[in-house]
Amino acid sequence: MTDRPDDDQRLVVALDVGGTGMKCALVRPDGSTAHAERHPTDAGRGPDAVVATVLAVAGGLADRARAAGATPVACGVAVPGVVDEAAGVAVWSANVGFRDVPLRDLVATRLGLPAALGHDVRVGGIAEARLGAGRDARHVLFVAIGTGIAAAHVVAGSAAVGAHGAAGEIGHILVRPDGPRCGCGRTGCLEALASASAVARRYAALADDPRPGAAGTGPGAAPADTAPTRSAVSAADVAGRAAAGEELAGRVWREAVEALADGLATGQALYDVDTMVIGGGLARAGEQLLGPLRAALHERMTFHREPRLVAAALGDEAGCLGAALLALDSLERR
Repeated sequence: MTDRPDDDQRLVVALDVGGTGMKCALVRPDGSTAHAERHPTDAGRGPDAVVATVLAVAGGLADRARAAGATPVACGVAVPGVVDEAAGVAVWSANVGFRDVPLRDLVATRLGLPAALGHDVRVGGIAEARLGAGRDARHVLFVAIGTGIAAAHVVAGSAAVGAHGAAGEIGHILVRPDGPRCGCGRTGCLEALASASAVARRYAALADDPRPGAAGTGPGAAPADTAPTRSAVSAADVAGRAAAGEELAGRVWREAVEALADGLATGQALYDVDTMVIGGGLARAGEQLLGPLRAALHERMTFHREPRLVAAALGDEAGCLGAALLALDSLERR
């Protein structure tokens, strides 16, 4: 039997695969990053081309580790969508085009290393719970608010997967029965009201409303020559305008915070966590989001303990770090 390399010689190949780009790294066992790089996913080329890119990038990182005198010991890959972690299969992902792709085994064969496959938000939650903003709590709910909304319930460093690989879809909690239609087909989902894309859509719709007396034409609305078009508006624009005192933006922001507080209150009733870590693009608003969100969540608490609400600490590195942690966990179980 060969000796196990010292920790300072061991590296994990880690990839966080998104619809637009891949964040990739060589990660040490202590969670620190030895090397990081980014590559385009270019999902429009189709799922086979994306798989080929994943395998090529992973192989290149393993080769880089060896060239530096280190030993790659495993590979962790994170993908969006529905993931069967036990089988190592990317069951479905609209962003990347995967459908029943045995990605774990493909990576393990290409690299000749043990591999693990995880859901991007769940591994991000693992990283935040162990290394980031939730590291002092045993029960953590990590909520990623970006184009969509998803969550990871992490207990003692491990994230719940669910019976079908779809645990944590908090974005599809019903919060407004008469609300807008969600991408899932139902009306009133949290994601359809409080995601970054939903905030942008709501503001653009109101700002562009031509009816007399409509929200976009009254006092406090953006001037006609500066009001963003539907294609140009972003959640960051709305946050900035709200902070500057614009009435319309403030209304849209308050609506999103109220909906989000309803979703998080439901999450607390279900999970009873110590800490909620808020990540994703919308969380970049910082206390402009967290301050009113804490107040709104406090108002909704009855007999449930109020969780600590904090911003994510790891930024967009969380997916890579979590993928590496998942791979290290799989090694420990071998």
